[in-house]
Amino acid sequence: MSDEIMKRLTSLQTKYSDQLMTYPNVIGTGVGLAMKNGVYTETPAVVVMVVVKLPESQLAPGDVLPRDLEGERVDVQQTGTFEAQ
Repeated sequence: MSDEIMKRLTSLQTKYSDQLMTYPNVIGTGVGLAMKNGVYTETPAVVVMVVVKLPESQLAPGDVLPRDLEGERVDVQQTGTFEAQ
């Protein structure tokens, strides 16, 4: 990922993180590579971490995360919960 893309995605993550964290099931945001079928792709994205990734059909319309932010991809990734050790 180029420095320019990393800076842009980090800026978007910072700008929208508080808003994204209000969605049900969301436990974090970050910047990374999108996943498809459990495998990382080469596509940079703002990553939204959820406890359980649900099909869109099981979500209320207001609970569906945006697919992009200002033209940059948003990728929802199931991470489970995080615990301090």
